[in-house]
Amino acid sequence: MPPKRRSPHLSHKQLTSLEICAGAGGQALGLEEASFQHVAVVEIDEWASETLRRNRGKMGRHGKWNVLEMDVHELDGTQWRHKVDLFAGGVPCPPFSVAGKQLGSDDERDLFPQALRLINEIDPPAVLLENVKGLSQRRFESYRREIIQRLSAMGYSVYWKLLQAADYGVPQLRPRFILVALKQEYAPYFAWPQPSSTHTTVGEALLELMSKNGWQGAEKWAEGANKVAPTLVGGSKKHGGPDVGPTRAKAAWKELGIKGTSIAEDSPSADFTTDPNVDLPRLTVQMGGVIQGFPQDWMWAGGKTAQWRQVGNAFPPPVAKAVGTQIKQALNKRKPVSAAKPDNELLLELQ
Repeated sequence: MPPKRRSPHLSHKQLTSLEICAGAGGQALGLEEASFQHVAVVEIDEWASETLRRNRGKMGRHGKWNVLEMDVHELDGTQWRHKVDLFAGGVPCPPFSVAGKQLGSDDERDLFPQALRLINEIDPPAVLLENVKGLSQRRFESYRREIIQRLSAMGYSVYWKLLQAADYGVPQLRPRFILVALKQEYAPYFAWPQPSSTHTTVGEALLELMSKNGWQGAEKWAEGANKVAPTLVGGSKKHGGPDVGPTRAKAAWKELGIKGTSIAEDSPSADFTTDPNVDLPRLTVQMGGVIQGFPQDWMWAGGKTAQWRQVGNAFPPPVAKAVGTQIKQALNKRKPVSAAKPDNELLLELQ
């Protein structure tokens, strides 16, 4: 006899999640803030795993995180079959990133097949997977269609949408291509989160950190840094050292009053120049985390390069919280004003 599924109405239960490719914990943190309790958080990188342990080896808002430092190829999902409400992950982006060769399914780093295997083994009511904007390109249309068809065969309604992190309180332009899949009984209750009408600027986000050592130019700097930041990069293991990215990115940061050639150890000192023609302040790892939407007290493990790589690869927690909250509403069967239309149906209309 197959194991009994959990009750279709979940509002009286603590919602649970399992996440793969967790990185430094951006998605997991956002989902925790959306009231999901993590049964396991899986990450292969040693320093990212240590970051997870340092921050949630103790009790979080919804319990201690069970950090599993391992390869997802070796993860057996059957132990959590029908015991998890949400399967989440940030599968590696290099197969689809415009900064790479965009080999898609031909790239050995493509972990979508492993995600689909685990979803089939666990059979959760909901799925959340995030990736880079590149996956939304026309060249990957057949790949996306295959994923939709695979999930449809498992009984899911599938939603895919490009979300801009700046629309959810993150002070940077960071587009992420988000997949949500829900068992059909919950699909009528899902709606994408509504974007905010206002944006947080770099100056607003970083003023406290820029001024913490007494730098006299902090407030004037913040007034000039009155835009959202460009997409924060630095997550590639092939990239030399920690900085804000290629020449174009450095130029964009310079317009915000930031010197992007390297990452600083600490905030500007009290005697740091107030003349931007003489020198400009640099970002710290802590500041990079705040630009990604992490709290100031998030602890980053490893050397500066390893830390910055984690920052550059992170999924902004506020975006994860916004989407996770909408998934929670759907699992609790709370009717939205206007439900999203599944991509399964759109594919059928095109056939």
